[in-house]
Amino acid sequence: MKAKQLITLFLAGLLVTAAWAQPPKMKMTTDIPASITAPDKVETSIGTLKYFDGVPTEKTVNTVYDFLDRSRAVNVFINSIPMLSAYSLREGQASIGADASHKIAIWDNLMDSKSLLLTGNTSTMYAVGFLALDKDGPTVIDLPPGMLGVLDDMAFRYMTDLGVAGPDKGKGGKFLVLPPGYKGEVPKGYFVVPSKTNGVWVFTRGYLDKSMPLGKAIPAASANIRNHLKVYPLAQKDNPPKTEFVNVSGKNMNTILPNDFSFFKKLHDLIQGEPDDYLGPEAKGMMAAIGIEKGKRFAPDDRMKKILTDAAAIGNAAARAISFFPREPGNLIYGDESAWMMAYANKDTAFEKNGVYNLDARALFHFGYIVVSPAMAVTVPGKGSDYGLIALDSNKQPLDGSKTYKLHMPPNVPAKDFWALTMYDTQTRSQLQTDQQFPTLGSQTEGIKTNDDGSYDIYFSPKPPKGQEGNWLQTIPGKSWWLALRMYGPLQPWIDQTWRPGEIELVE
Repeated sequence: MKAKQLITLFLAGLLVTAAWAQPPKMKMTTDIPASITAPDKVETSIGTLKYFDGVPTEKTVNTVYDFLDRSRAVNVFINSIPMLSAYSLREGQASIGADASHKIAIWDNLMDSKSLLLTGNTSTMYAVGFLALDKDGPTVIDLPPGMLGVLDDMAFRYMTDLGVAGPDKGKGGKFLVLPPGYKGEVPKGYFVVPSKTNGVWVFTRGYLDKSMPLGKAIPAASANIRNHLKVYPLAQKDNPPKTEFVNVSGKNMNTILPNDFSFFKKLHDLIQGEPDDYLGPEAKGMMAAIGIEKGKRFAPDDRMKKILTDAAAIGNAAARAISFFPREPGNLIYGDESAWMMAYANKDTAFEKNGVYNLDARALFHFGYIVVSPAMAVTVPGKGSDYGLIALDSNKQPLDGSKTYKLHMPPNVPAKDFWALTMYDTQTRSQLQTDQQFPTLGSQTEGIKTNDDGSYDIYFSPKPPKGQEGNWLQTIPGKSWWLALRMYGPLQPWIDQTWRPGEIELVE
């Protein structure tokens, strides 16, 4: 048989096969668009998906359900970072004895790197607690004058400012926090704050008196808080329990949210203690799809536990990608040309515009930072504070603790009160734990020297460059690190960006 005849027979066979593969033309048959059908086999990022006339095979069904469960779990992980951060703060504070509303954790000698707490600073005195409105009912916070603080709920949503930016205007006063859905009588004489959650984080800080030597300013700030800050249930206002203070300075305390399977176990525990409407139907549905529901036991089988473990690893990677290489332009202070970032994208503390959440911006903030208040993003010349963050060198490479880097701070740093650079660990986002108790340098640092023109050169390396001991922050070989620049009383050149810090330059 000639080759031409063989080819003809082969093509005829294909036509017969194709005819058998296609359903016959029926009386009611119309042309069906390919876009609404499923081919018998399709290649995707999760593998080859196979069908019998649009019905998935058993292997495809299993592949798709694994993907759905994993993708929903990753979504839950990223979107639950704010509430898990609040939960982890409460767990950490309770672990050192601040386990009731009237027990306050205070850093009497300022915060050093022993405490694992997101981007804590070494320059102001923190005093923090948690309310338990389901247990105590309406709760009073009797705030002394001269404080600055905020109340955030268990979704890490802003409730109110305390002190200078709050309704008391820095004069102090009594705040009354009401439980979710409270219908009882509300007495007069209080700054009333309704809460949507049973747990409420009480964050306060006392500034050090600049007119005093540091050795006197620190105990004075502590005494003002210890002698005047009171927290107690309204029902016990006539005989309130004494507010107890737990000194955390120099103590180990972990307040960082987990990055593994335990994230989901803790999330389940959190929602058990909050109102049913704590979450919207979309968030509740997403959690229910992976086995997290209020009033039900969390008991994933081996398959689901494996998927959740994988999802936590992916979610952790996503949070770190967003944090160190943000793609949201609003997080970039000086645009793509610089590595300097801000924590609140576009100075938006609600992460919402026109009813739309900025998901990356929200994840970036809550993975690395705490304290949500509009006052943190309002820059008024000479008042409050503002922040710059940097985690990459001038070539946009991660900072290597085995190398030597330099940061140039031009003359006339525009801070009315003071400025400070604090070094953090890229793993914990807490202060880097080195031989230096306080990993901070700034205008208040004794021994820091300026150049002839009034500028500063700050060095970062395992050992100080010769002659630069007072301008040096220690790094650790094998570890990365990053910086926060705090400007207290930022002046107009900082605000309008006519003054800006240099990039971090690799020296060797």
